[in-house]
Amino acid sequence: MFRPAYLALSRDELHARARRAVASLEDCRACPRDCRVNRLDDKYSACKTGRYAVVSSYFPHFGEEDCLRGWRGSGTIFFSHCNLRCQFCQNWEISWAIKPGRDDSPNGSSPEAIAAMMLELQGRGCHNVNFVTPEHVAPQVLEAVTVAVEEGLTIPIVYNTSAYDSMESLELMDGVVDIYMPDFKNWSADRSKTYLKAEDYPDVARAAIKEMHRQVGDLMLDADGLAQRGLLIRHLVMPGGLDETRAILEWIATELGPNTYVNLMDQYAPAGKVSAVKFSEINRRLYPEEFREAQRIAREVGLRRLDARRPHRRLLRIF
Repeated sequence: MFRPAYLALSRDELHARARRAVASLEDCRACPRDCRVNRLDDKYSACKTGRYAVVSSYFPHFGEEDCLRGWRGSGTIFFSHCNLRCQFCQNWEISWAIKPGRDDSPNGSSPEAIAAMMLELQGRGCHNVNFVTPEHVAPQVLEAVTVAVEEGLTIPIVYNTSAYDSMESLELMDGVVDIYMPDFKNWSADRSKTYLKAEDYPDVARAAIKEMHRQVGDLMLDADGLAQRGLLIRHLVMPGGLDETRAILEWIATELGPNTYVNLMDQYAPAGKVSAVKFSEINRRLYPEEFREAQRIAREVGLRRLDARRPHRRLLRIF
């Protein structure tokens, strides 16, 4: 019988970690920006988030990977704001184009409110709790998890991240997160500086993903094909970016191994600040032949666990 990692931690350990995490907000190093502002005093910098996390929405998500969505959905909790500035962001309205500060929606953003969301998603039958864009609110996530565990949380936790995570935050999550799902975006510092406004992104992502793999290992699925524990890497194939794709896939195969579960994504579309005038080189959709080449490269470098979308057999029975 699967038992989430966090249930193996004592109540005292969870509370101690949460206190340490929240205290670190006074001189914030929650992400690689190292802004060092006092978020406990509701100050903020790059992430535009003060003491409390801002929840944009939460619901059972059926658009995630098959091993996460299953037949009852992945329980996604979307956080607003972000520590990156992806110029092509498809969620830019909630990631970095909204006003800073605490969410005042009925959902609320206190740890108790986020814990209640987690438990509601579990009660609705979701297979996991899926934190989307948690990099800048890792302390608040841990604080909420501590509350939810005490109130009966028993499903896996997914940490759905850009991989622009600090080692300090990942250390706090060790033994709490069951499934890490980083998105390895760019390989080169130049492109990361241009498109993400974070020149150090590639170095940070490589170190973060290796640490995630050290904590949870390769992705493990149960008899129903549902993810229980491990690493799942996403890579969005970009127009004209097959050289970046090759470098990333070669690194994954070499450093993490051919059994690493990888989702190559082909859904890029111009968004955010991309236009015919600005970033014109990526102002188009991905060509089908580009994606086929990305898949070929993955097989060439030895990766053998590529995500393939198909309805779960239990959904097929329903419909």
